[in-house]
Amino acid sequence: MQASLRLRSTGALAALPLLVLLVLAGTGFLGWTAAGLAGVAVLGGSTLLSGWWVRDLGRIAAALRRMAGDGEVRLPPALSSAGALARQAEQAARAAEARTAALEEVLRIEQGIVQRLPDPLIVLGPDRLVQRANAAAHAVFGGETGAVLRHPGLRAAIDRALAEGRDQAADIRLPVPIGRDIHASVIPLPGSGRRIVAVLSDRSRERAIERMRADFVANASHELRTPLASLIGFIETLRGPAADDQAAQTRFLAIMAEQADRMNRLIDDLLSLSRIELTEHQPPSGLVDLAGLARRMADAFTPQLQARRVALSLELAPDLPVVTGDGDQLEQVLQNLLENALKYGREGGTIRLAVQIAGGVTVTVADDGQGIARVHIPRLTERFYRADTHRSRAVGGTGLGLAIVKHIVNRHRGRLVIESTEGVGTTVTVWLPAPAPPVGTGATG
Repeated sequence: MQASLRLRSTGALAALPLLVLLVLAGTGFLGWTAAGLAGVAVLGGSTLLSGWWVRDLGRIAAALRRMAGDGEVRLPPALSSAGALARQAEQAARAAEARTAALEEVLRIEQGIVQRLPDPLIVLGPDRLVQRANAAAHAVFGGETGAVLRHPGLRAAIDRALAEGRDQAADIRLPVPIGRDIHASVIPLPGSGRRIVAVLSDRSRERAIERMRADFVANASHELRTPLASLIGFIETLRGPAADDQAAQTRFLAIMAEQADRMNRLIDDLLSLSRIELTEHQPPSGLVDLAGLARRMADAFTPQLQARRVALSLELAPDLPVVTGDGDQLEQVLQNLLENALKYGREGGTIRLAVQIAGGVTVTVADDGQGIARVHIPRLTERFYRADTHRSRAVGGTGLGLAIVKHIVNRHRGRLVIESTEGVGTTVTVWLPAPAPPVGTGATG
């Protein structure tokens, strides 16, 4: 086909110059010999030019076939038909644009899927720098992604994936900002220039459930042993020596009721602590008006304050902002701190409840009781740790109040500070991070 096209193209290029030479030779303006030589030159040049033309057309046609994705593009029959090739080029360009649009749509869908994956996904380049991270990765790790990738367990899995070219897995523990258990799936991308995909699944809840079950059984069996032994002993007494002693029955039944109430409080606190630990790795997203919450808690404690003749000093900074938090849990923080201040503060004394702004928002509960020895302070937030075991049991403490407070504060990414001076009193301060926008709609207490 190309030889025929070359011949037709040569004829098309040489026809006019040869006609001019014939006219010039026929009218005597040019000798026949000279005209013949000129004609040979014209034919040679036309042949050369047509060869280049047909070669370039062949290249263009081949490129168009690749663009169009089929074999429908053919060379035009002659030089004068190059417009047909232009039309075919336009058709191929439209086909290429359609394929490009389809590919872009597929890419957008795939990117949307990756962005909406519930687990954090991170793509690492050959230099091990983050090339892409989905929305879950930004939400869970934020600016800590680099620190996560430097974890020795995860780095080792990445090294193995690159060296072996196979998927790897690792279970790692991230201690900050709150303890989290992460299962990492490390996947090398074939033919991508040593790129790595890391999928980091948060298994904290599952691990917490496992620990909760074990801890609950251990703690409950240990702490319930004493009240259960008391109940069993009193029941045996009531069924035996005190069966006909009305006064003893009244006294023993009152003690049994206290022990049963203590067991009930203990189980409630254990369940509350377990629920808090399950969500500790997930920061809250609600808005809480701490000023309103402090006022409501002060009102709720009025009967207990009057019973112990304790005055409550409520100090609220003006224009307190809302904070990001869980309203129910922050209410539990205030309740536990106020209960401790009532139990261990001085009867007839004063409790100070203050909410202030200090690079965030601080909630302070202070009493004027006996205070706590410095040696005990670092351990006060441990489960069932009591600085004064006898006094704690006497006032109905379960030993879990400050442990609950600590875990709630951890979930809110805050800080808990306990200060105490023997003979002067104890001050507990909870700091919560920088507040959300000013108080407006959506705040919950």
